[in-house]
Amino acid sequence: MILTVTPNPALDLTWHADRLLPGETHRVDAGAARAGGKGLNVARVLHAEGHEVLALTTSGGAVGEEFAAELESSGIPHRLVPVAGATRRSIALVDESSGETTVLNERGDGLAPDEVAALTASALELGRGADAVAICGSLPTGFGPDELGALVGALRDAGVPVIVDTSGPGLAAAARAGASALKPNAEELRAETGLDEPAAGARALLALGAGIVVASLGSEGLLIQTADAPGGIRAGLPRRLHGNATGAGDAAVAAMAAALAETPDLAADSPASADARARLARRATAWSASAVLMPLAGDLSPEHAALEHEVVVTTTSTGNAGPSDREATA
Repeated sequence: MILTVTPNPALDLTWHADRLLPGETHRVDAGAARAGGKGLNVARVLHAEGHEVLALTTSGGAVGEEFAAELESSGIPHRLVPVAGATRRSIALVDESSGETTVLNERGDGLAPDEVAALTASALELGRGADAVAICGSLPTGFGPDELGALVGALRDAGVPVIVDTSGPGLAAAARAGASALKPNAEELRAETGLDEPAAGARALLALGAGIVVASLGSEGLLIQTADAPGGIRAGLPRRLHGNATGAGDAAVAAMAAALAETPDLAADSPASADARARLARRATAWSASAVLMPLAGDLSPEHAALEHEVVVTTTSTGNAGPSDREATA
């Protein structure tokens, strides 16, 4: 079983416009409302792909009631921690003409100490029996880098692989706590490490204690680097896809969680782990790209299996993100 933990969920509201013009009025089809937040999107992908998954998150207020009802109807196994504050909303405006998506994320209410304790206790209770745990998304007030680091450390002490996909100081805190894997995007990596070159930023997080870093680089694909194995992996598609990119990174995390559940020593310097990383690079790239083709975050296009065959996976001997040395096999 793979457990996803979403400390700061949202009711995702998505509208598609033929063309988005700032300051203008737009007539659009009915929007979609879906229980969201990064961990929920990860759970949706895993559930659809046949993996046993359990989604842990919070819910509160009137928005939380709608959030909980949609999650129940989705059929995704879940556990909700009740909180006093209202579940926040996230609004995605998709411009069909350009393929760009504008996102408005409410910050949401913070968690009270007893709510943090309840969420953490549930994550530990459920996580100790999981094959992998993915902690995803922004951190609400009350559940900051220290709380995140403590949760990661406790799960790692229990021998559970932990993936963290967050931003800001939470990235470094998760790395120091020994997170098995981190999934920043290029902007998050640069903001936290101060390094412009993605491979250098990944190495900085690895030096803090993370086992593997998978950095999503938008249309340039992704970069994988590990603490124990020399070199790195680059993967990407030879063509650019247009659509709604809000769930692309979450699809990559889903691939990471499935890979770690199957190969807990994914970061090891061994031929078997190297092959597993190459397969992960191919799958994470394809799943991420196929998510762009779907109107809502948390879904994969039926083309994702075919896209895997298009992915170009290359390795570097030094871990730099420049030209690769050879094509990897997967």
